[in-house]
Amino acid sequence: MDMHAHLVQNHGDELAWRVNEKFGYTYCVVTCPICGATHEQNLPRARHNPEFIEAYKEEIYMVVFDLLLYHMQGEHGWGRKSQVGS
Repeated sequence: MDMHAHLVQNHGDELAWRVNEKFGYTYCVVTCPICGATHEQNLPRARHNPEFIEAYKEEIYMVVFDLLLYHMQGEHGWGRKSQVGS
């Protein structure tokens, strides 16, 4: 939880936003600082409610940073404890 708080409070400005002009969907995009892979979260409730993003910004950031943390753990082994004696 401390990592989430740190990311939300200090790195929210590193997230990108994308809008699908054809369908009007808004996406929040995070990029892995190690390999450059991008992960995006669709925000369907923002489609007809522009205030949604501002009202739920911290929660959105937490979900998107979860995507990054899962990626970094799964793809880069970040946060794994080393195996003693292996």
